[in-house]
Formats: sequence, C-alpha cells, structure tokens
Amino acid sequence: MLIHPWDASLDDAEWQQWLAVHDFGQLAVNGLPGEPPHVQPVHFVHDAERGEVLAHLARPSPLWPALRADPLVTLSVVDDYVFVPGPWQAPPDTPSDHGTPTSFYAAVQLRCTAHVVDDPAEKAELLNRQVGHFQPEGGSARVAVGEVPYGRMLSGIRGLRLEVTGVRAKFKYANHRSEEIQNRVADELSERGGPGDAAARAHLLRRRRA
Repeated sequence: MLIHPWDASLDDAEWQQWLAVHDFGQLAVNGLPGEPPHVQPVHFVHDAERGEVLAHLARPSPLWPALRADPLVTLSVVDDYVFVPGPWQAPPDTPSDHGTPTSFYAAVQLRCTAHVVDDPAEKAELLNRQVGHFQPEGGSARVAVGEVPYGRMLSGIRGLRLEVTGVRAKFKYANHRSEEIQNRVADELSERGGPGDAAARAHLLRRRRA
C-alpha cells in the first residue's frame, strides 16, 4: 500500500481509535507452495496495549496448514470509502472536466506473527475477551471449559492470537489539496449524502483541522 506523506496517520492514536470501531477485516495468509494466498473475512479484537489481535476460526478452516507453514500474516481493514468525481477536484480557473476522479478511504494493515491457540482454557479466555468487546452489554453466558452452553463447542474452533509487528495506516482524504478544493469536496459530499459520504467528510475536516 502506497502511503504519501499527506495521507499518513497523524499519530498512533488516530489509527488505533479508528480500528477500535472498525473491527471486521480480511486476514491474508500465505498459501502453501503452489497455492495462492488465503484471504479470510474475520471479526477481531485489537488490543493496543498488548500489541495483539484476537480472533478465532472453525477447526476445518483451510488456513491452519498454511499458518503452521508460515505464521507471517497481514490483517487488512478498509472502510469509510467513497468515490470522488473529477469535477469536485478541478483546480480553480480550469474546466471542471479536467478534474481528477479519485477514491477516499481509510485503511490499516497490521503485519503480524500468528500464534494458534488450541488449549481449551486459553480458547475460552480468548472468546470471553471477544464477546466482551462485541457484546459489552452482556446477555451471553461466559465461555468455560466443560460448562454449558459453550464448553462443548470449544473443540470445533481454534483461536488466533496475532502478535502485531508492524503497522501501515492511511487516511486518503485530499489533505494535499488546496483549502478551496477541500471545501468544495466537503460541500459536495454533504449534498450527495450517499453511503460513506458523512464519514469521509468528517475525516477530511478533522485532518485539516489537525
């Protein structure tokens, strides 16, 4: 992923706060020799303090042999994306159709070393941390080895603890454009009001203020 200086995350807090509420991504795992990479959609929990990501997959998943062979993986998350028509970005005193269309988006890629969790007690702890993140209001029984309702299900999954070794974060929202163009794009996003437009506009304005 190419990251121009003007698209780079302002600091660790920016991408960490964004990732805290964008907790569904794609896990890319190198395939076995002669096979293409695996790409697995997955809910996850990112623990910034511990520098790790927690997830789990079904035991029959084809990723396990590949992870055993090569534990280096990338977790990719992309959201808050919109298409920006060319006329919105046309420089002043030029025809509007000379503007360059582009995409706005936020993206975080975590390079990780994967650790497979097979111990039942460790899997239970991992699942409880996940449920605590996704369902903080409660309403589900805790996972405990040998106890209903989830204990018997532990054998059907494996846990994943991804040790984060590198981060690439990008917020592509016209930060290198003039204030006039940024204002025009912000106004157009507000008027269009399509899926993702409000979030993209908020990123543009927030990063300009920063």
